[in-house]
Amino acid sequence: MAELIISENSGSSDLAPIALAVNQILGLPVTLRSLRAPGVRVEGGKVLDESYSGPALEEAMASGKAVRTVPKRGVYQGVPVSVSPIFDRDGEVIAAMGVVDVVGTIDIPSVFGAYTQVVKEVSRNR
Repeated sequence: MAELIISENSGSSDLAPIALAVNQILGLPVTLRSLRAPGVRVEGGKVLDESYSGPALEEAMASGKAVRTVPKRGVYQGVPVSVSPIFDRDGEVIAAMGVVDVVGTIDIPSVFGAYTQVVKEVSRNR
């Protein structure tokens, strides 16, 4: 029987199948690393980096909290990302996974402002 186990020592070959699956589901770039080893960066269904780490992944692992930020350095510099720590059964951080935060790339006031105007127009024409 095949197994997939993640630990604080998991390397890129251990983490790639999970990152690839999340990338396929979301269609967004995914990064994943363990606490003690660099991990992977996946985009477009391909592993682009097998020795990846980034400031947001490191912050999430250090704080034990989810992070939404726009990195000032690294591959995703200037791009909103969301990262979550991954915990073991004892509540210890063993890894972190991040995705490009598409909500953070949208100008929400602009989108919803236009939506409100469209709803008003449609309502008037009934």
